[in-house]
Amino acid sequence: MCLAVPGRIVTIFEEENLGLRRGTVHFAGIGKEVRLDYLPEARVGDYVLVHVGFALMLVDKHEARRISEALRQLDEL
Repeated sequence: MCLAVPGRIVTIFEEENLGLRRGTVHFAGIGKEVRLDYLPEARVGDYVLVHVGFALMLVDKHEARRISEALRQLDEL
């Protein structure tokens, strides 16, 4: 089973020479560096699903909150 966690992009860094994108994504207030190579359309303020350090999919704010709440409920079990 794979698990992707939602977070909000707060900064984006582009390495023009290499064509790579990365950014800082906040997960419940904790910032982690994430690769954004698969989402060239992602912008600061967007919500993304992240798996093993790679943002894989854009999600809206409501979906991000719904997923976060479901993960919190699983943690309580």
